[in-house]
Amino acid sequence: MKHKKSSAFARQSAGDRALLIVAYTILGLFLAAIIFPIIYIILSSFIDPITLQNKGVTFDFSKWTLMAYERVLGNAQIWVGFKNALLYSIEATILGGVVTLLAAYPMSRPDFRGRGFFNVIFVITMFFGGGLIPTYLLINDLNLLDNPLAILLPCAFNVWNMIIARTYYQGIPRDLQEAADIDGATEMAYFFKILIPVCTPIIATISMWNFVGMWNSYFDAMIYLKDPAKQPLQLVLRSILIQSQPEAGMVSDIQSTAERAQLAELLKYATIIISSIPLMIMYPFFQKYFDNGIMAGAVKG
Repeated sequence: MKHKKSSAFARQSAGDRALLIVAYTILGLFLAAIIFPIIYIILSSFIDPITLQNKGVTFDFSKWTLMAYERVLGNAQIWVGFKNALLYSIEATILGGVVTLLAAYPMSRPDFRGRGFFNVIFVITMFFGGGLIPTYLLINDLNLLDNPLAILLPCAFNVWNMIIARTYYQGIPRDLQEAADIDGATEMAYFFKILIPVCTPIIATISMWNFVGMWNSYFDAMIYLKDPAKQPLQLVLRSILIQSQPEAGMVSDIQSTAERAQLAELLKYATIIISSIPLMIMYPFFQKYFDNGIMAGAVKG
């Protein structure tokens, strides 16, 4: 008589099964807390503002409209902000990646003199910062106010990213460098031609962190960039979400105050969706590298 194979869950002890049930329940609640608001925002962005205010979300497609997207995409300031946010994020990704990878390499070398001292200095900056006023005065003294460099230079180096990259370097076999030394390769040749090509997972991970961090950032731009032509999309989104002040022309043809308020509410949802599109596109391509990069940087050091 054949015996049915028991599942991996059934083979666990009672305590392990209880722990797994609790863990999966908590994860499911977290997932629901993330998924349901996203679904609500997506659906709300298509529903007529009057219907949304009076009845909420409905699947009566006769009450759906593309008015919010037409007004958002037809506004020039939205496109200017979108272009600026994309440009700043790409620049921050490149600048932060180059600085981080170059800084992590000597910190990963056991023969680097002063390694312990610099490590302490770097770690201190993770817990203590100069504060807003000293930073603003420094940016002002450097004549960087209303200059995109004011938001790019401060984020060029991230200690946490450097630690992750350093740990990844340390996980690469020393035999690789010894073979390069035998072949007469210099430190520069080893770093750029041998080490960097095998560091794709950590480079992709750091790039994604830098891009997402700059894309979601608005506070520094709000402090240092006053010219609307230089402001990223996040400041436009902040104006719509927090101040309930859509850009000029988005609701100017609506006469009723109530109608203006309803449309402003609808524009919030459409703007959130549009501003999230680059991240939705980017994550699937970086996911496989992200898992490898994080795990490699977490098992050592």
